[in-house]
Amino acid sequence: MFYRPSEGHGLPHDPFKAIVAPRPIGWISTRGATGMLNVAPYSFFNALSVEPYLVWFSADGEKDSVVFARETGEFAVNLVGAKLAKQMNATAVDAPRATSEFDYAGLVPAASKLIAAPHVAGAPAVLECRLTQILEPTGLDGRWAGVYVVMGEVVGIHIDDAMLDDGLFDHRKAGNVARLGYMDYAAVSETFAMRRPRWGEGESAEPQPSAPPR
Repeated sequence: MFYRPSEGHGLPHDPFKAIVAPRPIGWISTRGATGMLNVAPYSFFNALSVEPYLVWFSADGEKDSVVFARETGEFAVNLVGAKLAKQMNATAVDAPRATSEFDYAGLVPAASKLIAAPHVAGAPAVLECRLTQILEPTGLDGRWAGVYVVMGEVVGIHIDDAMLDDGLFDHRKAGNVARLGYMDYAAVSETFAMRRPRWGEGESAEPQPSAPPR
C-alpha cells in the first residue's frame, strides 16, 4: 500500500510509530526549581553525537520534564531494563504536577553525582545531562509541530557493574526495553554481530550470533 499522511492511512490504527521502531525509551528524571521531582518515559528519544555526547527527547506539549529541565538546566536519562518495565509504564500516568511519579511507581530516587536531578535507583545505566537547548520544530507548512525537543550533553554516566561482561555493556543482561507501535514493547534478549566492511573486501560475512552472557 501507499498513502499520503495528509490524506489518512485507512487502517484501524496509525502505523507510523510501528514502522519507526524499535525506539529506545528516554526515561527522564528531573528536579524543578522548587525541588519537585518528576520521572517520565519518552519514546521519541535517542543519542545524536559522541563528541560531545549529546542526547535528546521529544515531549508532546510542555510536560513537566520540559518545564523542570528548562528551570534547572539539568535532567537524567535512566535506561529501562526489563525488570523496571512495569514501573516505567506506571510513570507514564498523566498525573497532576504536584504528584511524584517516583512515589506513584514505587521507585527510589537516587542522588546523582554532578546534577541535582535524581535518577532511578536500580537502573542498569544512567546518563546525567546538562541542558544545551530546547527546540520547537515545524513542519513543511511552517506550523509548530506541538512538540518540544530537549537536548542535553551527557556529563556523567553510571553503569551497574553487573551489566558489564569483559568490559562490554551487555544489552541482554540489562534487557534494554524499546517502544514498538500500538501498545507493544520489546526487550533485548538476543543480538548478533556484524563487522563494518572495508571497501574492496567483497561481501561482508553473514551475521554471527553474539556470545551468550556468562
